[in-house]
Amino acid sequence: MGINSETELAANLQIGPTDQGMVRIYIQGDGVDLPMDFEPEEALEIAEELKGAAQRAAAMVAGNGKKKR
Repeated sequence: MGINSETELAANLQIGPTDQGMVRIYIQGDGVDLPMDFEPEEALEIAEELKGAAQRAAAMVAGNGKKKR
């Protein structure tokens, strides 16, 4: 499955700090229980990548003449 593959799977996503000074991204769904811990610097890099991807996606939508939902 790639980034552009659609799926019917659903999962919950939680993001927050741990008591150990890490940033946890926690994904839970049917058959999935995945905690991922990152150093704060790594989490900031991930946040920058997410923001960049969101900006590129918004530009693609705007370029296609679609309205925001």
